[in-house]
Amino acid sequence: MRRRGRRGGSGLRRGVPRRVAVRGDSMVPTLHDGDVVLAVPGLRARDGAVALVRWPTRPGQLSVKRLALRLPGEGDDDGACWFAVGDAATASTDSRTLGPAVALAVVTHRLWPRPGRLARR
Repeated sequence: MRRRGRRGGSGLRRGVPRRVAVRGDSMVPTLHDGDVVLAVPGLRARDGAVALVRWPTRPGQLSVKRLALRLPGEGDDDGACWFAVGDAATASTDSRTLGPAVALAVVTHRLWPRPGRLARR
């Protein structure tokens, strides 16, 4: 059972928003290199949401990707496993290469340079 405020293996506190800088062009046109977004651990991840994910095949790497499909029966203490992809398929290293991703936090807003809420697809 997870308690509110408890840290998982990712170092994120459940319910405590975190600023994340986007690196690379994998999420264009939604997000661009250098954008700063707000990631909120503990929010329910849904198909089409943008999320901060971790790859079990690359545990030290965190990425901002779109959650395309929840994989049934998969997951760990940090969250469910997802097929996660970049919006710019040709510029993205994602589940097509790295396999399932663990959703650590849902990205709700872009903070900089054009502040606003991110929409699901």
